[in-house]
Amino acid sequence: MSTPRDAVPGQFTLVLHSHLPWLANHGRWPVGEEWLYQSWAASYQPVFAVLRGLADDGFTDVLSLGITPVLAAQLDDPHCTSSMYEWLANWQLRAMELATDRDRERAAAGTAHFRAAGEALADFEQHWRHGASPAIRALQSSGIVELLGGPLAHPFAPLLDARVRQFSLTEGLADAHRRWGHTPTGIWAPECAFSPGMEDEYASAGVSHFMVDGPTLHGDTATGRPVGGSGVVAFGRDLTVSYRVWSPKSGYPGHAAYRDFHTYDHDSGLKLARVTGRSVAGPDKAPYDPDRADAVIDEHVDDFIATVRARLQEESARAGRPAHVVAAFDTELFGHWWHEGPVWLDRVVRRLPAAGVTVGSLATARERGFVGDPVDLPPSSWGSGKDWRVWAGPQVQHFVDLNSEVVDTALTTLDKRRDRATVRDRVNDQILRETLLTVASDWPFMVSKDTAGGYATDRAHKHAHATREIADAAARGREPSARALADGWFAPDNLFADLDARRLPGPGAYPKGGSR
Repeated sequence: MSTPRDAVPGQFTLVLHSHLPWLANHGRWPVGEEWLYQSWAASYQPVFAVLRGLADDGFTDVLSLGITPVLAAQLDDPHCTSSMYEWLANWQLRAMELATDRDRERAAAGTAHFRAAGEALADFEQHWRHGASPAIRALQSSGIVELLGGPLAHPFAPLLDARVRQFSLTEGLADAHRRWGHTPTGIWAPECAFSPGMEDEYASAGVSHFMVDGPTLHGDTATGRPVGGSGVVAFGRDLTVSYRVWSPKSGYPGHAAYRDFHTYDHDSGLKLARVTGRSVAGPDKAPYDPDRADAVIDEHVDDFIATVRARLQEESARAGRPAHVVAAFDTELFGHWWHEGPVWLDRVVRRLPAAGVTVGSLATARERGFVGDPVDLPPSSWGSGKDWRVWAGPQVQHFVDLNSEVVDTALTTLDKRRDRATVRDRVNDQILRETLLTVASDWPFMVSKDTAGGYATDRAHKHAHATREIADAAARGREPSARALADGWFAPDNLFADLDARRLPGPGAYPKGGSR
């Protein structure tokens, strides 16, 4: 156990962003629902277990946890919860078969996977069988985390018509309240994307703080900064600390002793190899050894804590006041991409206070006064180049055009039907629901990063087709056909059942495509 060290000035905040696009009923393997179940078993279950353990041991306010509405919808969906249980059981069956292998080393790995699957099944039965919302409410009630919300289906907001953008945000926050009994005041803006004027929309929605990437604040992330005259505070990710864990080129998960993410055993479908070396081919990788990895975890915990201490001291000295340092990551890094991540996370959070580091959420940093002078932010994101190229560059211009066309079709149709919308209309609701799924930021990201780009393109065009087909029937006055189409598309795309198109701002609420 580490000995207490002298306290360093300021506060450290860890932010986790949990997100997957809507995958239910849109493919299973190798792309589709499998992503959800892998992330659920490898990240959401163990990370929540870490947080529950910390709460049980008296820790409070250890991080800010973002959960997007579209992910929350899947984690509560009856089809997904049932299928997840089957997935965990299938994992255990595959492990049991491997445990009977004649090769002693492979059999031992199968036994380890069998035990892990059994523990995951028991955890799922106790904490997740009725969806994620009870588990999330428990974390909120314990005070272990600050919950961050966000827009409904994770759009790249700067490129979105302001009416749809504001609807998506306000409905996303309302969806959080319905699920968790709590309305977040902080958000993780999808892709940390920002366009001037969005701060006023945040203020109107009741948002008090949000995340941007460090370069958006020109690297000066020692305090949160109110944006313009809105009073809404932007907190910037500190890249010096964040990139220590994971960056586009390096980070702890690439260590030779850790379990390799990309290499699967052909017969069992399980991950049995360690990284071994960056240039080592999959078949040549060495077997994974948990004991070898455990010692490395401690090295990386110590390195990270030393990095946080040094950064707080440096930034406090530079700013002439106690500094705030934020490290932010996708939750899926911890466990899914980096098998040892949840253990590392647990040890870091437990050891930071003994190392003299004050830990707290973004909300706590705001309350404690880690806020500087107002600033005007540029158009930005946390993607490549810290601009919009991943979502609006030449290779994804077809998505920009598609999204613009679909949004225009939807708004034109809904505005013409507005005078008759005295009661809820499932045709209007489904037009808007499919539009939101079309403009999800995931689809251009997957094409830009060459990760299942075909699947992403198919998904975007499928939802665009649904929008057009329902809208066309409605525009032609074919109400029975429009209702049948809406019901048909709702079957696979049944997220956000409370979505009500009557709450969409009217055509005069914003200038076309702009902020208020």
